[in-house]
Amino acid sequence: MSQVEESIEVDVPVRTAYNQWTQFETFPEFMEGVERIEQRTDKLTHWVTKVGGVEREFDATITEQIPDERVAWTTVDGEAKQAGVVTFHRLDDARTKVMLQMDYDPEGLAETVGDKLGFVKRQVTGDLKRFKKFIEQRGGETGAWRGAV
Repeated sequence: MSQVEESIEVDVPVRTAYNQWTQFETFPEFMEGVERIEQRTDKLTHWVTKVGGVEREFDATITEQIPDERVAWTTVDGEAKQAGVVTFHRLDDARTKVMLQMDYDPEGLAETVGDKLGFVKRQVTGDLKRFKKFIEQRGGETGAWRGAV
């Protein structure tokens, strides 16, 4: 199992950053390699990804969700094996630190080599930078799910 941990500060209130992160179907707009996400239930999402020409489909379940604090998940079905948590930390009324921690299991030689070369870490860093740009340019969230899991 490999791990990655990255964070970024965004110039929006914690509520705005959290609300946007609950809108999983918008992830393809800022996550490179994510083709589509379908939210099937409050806890279940279906992902289609394409990275390095390799397409994968998998389901992930939300294992914990606390408004304005955290969203945790784990894969439950499909080819990708991962689990993680995104936490939201209020810096002041208009700024938030978003921290992502993820454990994943690279499959096959290409993914193992890519992992050793830091591909996943760079991917996560880039996705967080694109999230920052996405939410700051909008100035507000596209929606919100305020329920707890």
